[in-house]
Amino acid sequence: MQLLKGNKVYLRALEPADIDELYQWENDSSIWHISNTISPYSRYVLENYLAEAHQDIFTAKQLRLVICLPEGKAIGCIDIFDFDPLHRRAGVGILIAEEADRGKGFASEALQLLIDYCRDVIHLHQLYCNITEGNDTSLKLFSNLGFAVCGTKKAWLKEKSGWKDEQMLQRML
Repeated sequence: MQLLKGNKVYLRALEPADIDELYQWENDSSIWHISNTISPYSRYVLENYLAEAHQDIFTAKQLRLVICLPEGKAIGCIDIFDFDPLHRRAGVGILIAEEADRGKGFASEALQLLIDYCRDVIHLHQLYCNITEGNDTSLKLFSNLGFAVCGTKKAWLKEKSGWKDEQMLQRML
């Protein structure tokens, strides 16, 4: 557990008791544009997801960890997705759910803990993320932790305001 524990936050596996937070986070339409979500999730679907969350990353090809404060309060989650064991790479996504918890270094520490885990435990070669243009906070977070822009997908995402580019960043581990 020490590997996934920092000074401000720790990362833990999903638990069945996380259903209420997961339901709230996944159905918060104000952040759907970040995860390219276009429809709500039912409790049933999320309960089934939680029931399968025990699978290891080599089986599921993904891993979601809950970001918690030292006293145990869940404030968000961090995901490894598109896990490719042959090429030893994966995508990363992160959510700090409440605006009041943002800007306090929680995301930065959680991301660093995940980087260490990916390098030292599952021996990944590289991580990548996709960030929509205009999401300067996420761009700064990932850049500060060694991710570099490696490409731009032009007019990649359709939003209410029109088409937006998406930056792809990667970091070698």
